[in-house]
Amino acid sequence: MKFSKLPIILALAAIAFVSGCTKKFEQYSQNSNQPLPGKVPPGIVLKAILNDIVVFPGGDADKQCQNICSNYVYYGSNQYWTGSATLDYTDLNNMLAMESEAKRLAGSDHNPYHALGLFLRAFFFVDMSEKVGDLPMSEALQGLANITPKYDTQKDIFKQSLLWLDSANTLLADEIANGFLEFSGDFYYAERINNPLGARDALIEWQKVVNSFRLRVLIELSKQAADADLNVPQQFATIFNNPTQYPIFTSNADDLQYVYNSSYNYYPDNITNFGNNQIRLNLAATLETTLGQLNDLRCMVLGEPARGLGFADTSYQSFVGAPSGMDLSTMAALVGSGLIDSKLSLYNRNHFYSGYTAEPTYILSYPEVCFCIAEAINRGWITGDAGQWYQNGVTAQFAFYGIVDGVNTVTLQANSGAEIPYTVHFYFSNYFNQPAVKYAGDNATGLNQILTQKYLAYARNSGYQGYYQWRRTGVPAFNAGPGTGNGGVIPLRWQYPSNEITSNSVNYQAAIQSQYGGSDDINAQMWLIK
Repeated sequence: MKFSKLPIILALAAIAFVSGCTKKFEQYSQNSNQPLPGKVPPGIVLKAILNDIVVFPGGDADKQCQNICSNYVYYGSNQYWTGSATLDYTDLNNMLAMESEAKRLAGSDHNPYHALGLFLRAFFFVDMSEKVGDLPMSEALQGLANITPKYDTQKDIFKQSLLWLDSANTLLADEIANGFLEFSGDFYYAERINNPLGARDALIEWQKVVNSFRLRVLIELSKQAADADLNVPQQFATIFNNPTQYPIFTSNADDLQYVYNSSYNYYPDNITNFGNNQIRLNLAATLETTLGQLNDLRCMVLGEPARGLGFADTSYQSFVGAPSGMDLSTMAALVGSGLIDSKLSLYNRNHFYSGYTAEPTYILSYPEVCFCIAEAINRGWITGDAGQWYQNGVTAQFAFYGIVDGVNTVTLQANSGAEIPYTVHFYFSNYFNQPAVKYAGDNATGLNQILTQKYLAYARNSGYQGYYQWRRTGVPAFNAGPGTGNGGVIPLRWQYPSNEITSNSVNYQAAIQSQYGGSDDINAQMWLIK
C-alpha cells in the first residue's frame, strides 16, 4: 500500500510553523530593557546591597547608642531590645548572584564586583556576629543543598573576615594597576552626588575602605589581642606601617558616607517632620551633656539650649541632654512646652528641620581611623604619637560639622520662635588645652579620652558602633534605668532569629550551649568581649 506524501508534508510544515512561531514569540516577548532571569546586571545588585550597609539616624541604633531620646511614647520609647537580631543573609545571597554574573561577563573572578564582594562578606558577617555571637558561615549560603548549616565560632568568623579583607586589598590593587572591568552601582564613590569619580579612582577609594575597615575589626578584637592565632597587634602594625601596600583613609574626602539631597533621599529628620518631632525628641545626655561639659561647639550645632535652666543661649551650661534611663513621663515634664521652659536640649531646629539634607551619614570615617590608630598606639600595638592622631580625629570631626578654628556662626531658636544666628568664638588650642581634653599620655586616662572622642565622632553615624565601643570598653558610661527597660540593665547582645529554633534546631542549640550555657540570653557575654 502506498501512502500519500501530502499529509506528511503538511504535518511537517505545521510543526515547523508552530516551532518557528514559538521561537519568535519567546524572542519578541523579551523586554530588551529588562535583565533576563538569573542574569541581573551586577551593578543593579551592587547598588541594592550598598544601600543596606548604611544605618540611618533617628532609629533604634541612634537611641541605643544613646545619641537621642524620645520623650513621647507615641513616637517610640528608649527601651533596648528584648528579642532577636535582623541578619543579612539575603544581602549575602544577592552578593553571590552579583559575583556569579560578573564572573560570567568578565570570564574570571578578576573583576571589581568580586573584590567588593569580599569586602561585603566581611562587613556583613562581622556585623551579624557582633549582634549574636557564633553564626553559620562556612556552610551558609548553600541554599537547598544545606538547610541546616553548622555554626562557626565568633573567633573563626573574625579570622576569616580578616582574610577576606586581605584578599580584597590584593585584588583591588591588581585591578587598579593592571586594568579592570568597568563597573556601576557604586553610588558612594563612582556615582556619588557631589563629585563622582571615575572607575579607577573609585576603586582606589574602595581599597582605602577595605583597609580602614580592617583597622576597625582589629580594634574590635582588643580583648583578644593576646591570642597568638589572631595576631591582632601584628596585623594592625602591618597595615599601619605599609601605607603603599595597605592604603587607608587620609582625610574626610575618603569617608564612606551616605549623602542626602533635596530631590529624593532626605535626611530622616527634616522640614517635613518638624511638626511631629521637634519637641518629642531630645539629644541624649551621653552625647549632649558630654559635649556641653567639654565646652564643645558641636553641642550647639546639634542641639537647642535648655532655656529652662536659666543660662545664656550660647553658654555651654545650657546644653544638657536627656538621660536615656529616665522615665518618659518625667522626661516629657522636663521638656515642657519645649520653647522657653525646657530643661533638656531638643534637636537644633535650624540644623535638622530647616531643610532636607543635614550632614551625610558615616558608614566608615577618617576620624574613626584616626582614633583607631591613637588607640592602637596607646595600647602599645604600634609606635607613634597617639596625641597627634587623637587631635587629628577631633579636628576632622569639627570639619565634618563645618566648625572652624576661630569665629563660627551657629543658628539657634530664640524665645520668640525665630531662628537667630549667634557668633561663637571657638579656638582649637583652647579646646585641646582643657584638662579633660588635653591628651594625658599613653595610659588609662589617655585611652579614656580617645574613646570618649571616638564615641562623639560616632554620634548619629556608623550604626551601632557607639554601643559596640561601650560594650567593649565601658566608655562612655551609658545611662540606664526604667526608661531603658530590661530591668535597668543594658543588654550585651541580641537573640538569634526565631526561625533558627525551628529550621536549624540542633545546630542552634549546640551554639547557645557552647557560648551561653544553653540560654539565648541578651545579657550574656559573647567571646568578643570576654
